[in-house]
Amino acid sequence: MTSLLPGRRGLILAIALWLAVGVTLLTMGRAPICSCGSVKLWWGVVQSAENSQHIADWYSFSHVIHGLLFYFFAHILWRRWKLFGGKPASRALPIAVAFEGFWELLENSPLIIDRYRAVTVSFGYEGDAVINSLADIGFMALGFWIASRLPWQASLALGIAFELFTLLMIRDNLTLNVLMLVWPLEAVRAWQTGG
Repeated sequence: MTSLLPGRRGLILAIALWLAVGVTLLTMGRAPICSCGSVKLWWGVVQSAENSQHIADWYSFSHVIHGLLFYFFAHILWRRWKLFGGKPASRALPIAVAFEGFWELLENSPLIIDRYRAVTVSFGYEGDAVINSLADIGFMALGFWIASRLPWQASLALGIAFELFTLLMIRDNLTLNVLMLVWPLEAVRAWQTGG
């Protein structure tokens, strides 16, 4: 099967979209880096003011899973488009970056920040620093690249392993994050807080 990884033009488009998200976040008033004044490679304390303010954190695993999922959906669409003579392979990663970038913009809007505070265990969530949002898009691209190299069964196993690992480590993961945003359950929230 033809690779879904972009050529030079697709990679340039993906980078341009990535940069556009960063500029848009800055114009939205998002802080470029943590208000603590430093940039750390890893921040592992979820219930803290520095969560989502540095390059990587526990939620970086969820963004890798986004990339695995985007590759899966692109693969399905590629097979369908191929039947009709289309050539979307070079557009798959830029489209994934656009979707992930849209989520980063939405996630850092007052609507979603307030929703996180109201229904999840992220009581004091202030949104992401721009460096964290851009890193999140990078982690998604990493997941996309990993999925391009692995058989689908290995990608599925990796996604499940990441979900179980973060569930064990922080009582949260992509599945619970989506559930609590869409259909919050007080029992889940109580469990997540250690109750």
